[in-house]
Amino acid sequence: MPESPAVPAARPTPSDPVELSAEDGKLVVLARGARGRVGAVEGAAVRDQDGRTYAAASVSLPSLTITALQLAVASAAAAGATRLEAAVVVTEASTLDGAGHAAVRDLAADAPIHVAAPDGSVLGTVVE
Repeated sequence: MPESPAVPAARPTPSDPVELSAEDGKLVVLARGARGRVGAVEGAAVRDQDGRTYAAASVSLPSLTITALQLAVASAAAAGATRLEAAVVVTEASTLDGAGHAAVRDLAADAPIHVAAPDGSVLGTVVE
């Protein structure tokens, strides 16, 4: 069985908040909705190369734990997305989780990852 790549342990710190485009603002709304619907710790949304969006909430089960951002990226990939234009994660944390960051970077080396608070205010953006 092939070894899976190591998930980066680093938790990227978002830069200062930037003004979001209307399309990225929609991702914040989708991520907040995904989080709120199930009372999850995090919600996330991504937009692919065709403008399609995918939203997800974090999952924590006895046999499966996945971040909201990982699940949103997985949903996009499962639907045939080959590139992401942008991502948003809504969380109470002040940093981006390493696993979610790595998942986005699998499909986009340069897509902005906006980190927002549960109220929708943007805390910052990770671009590396």
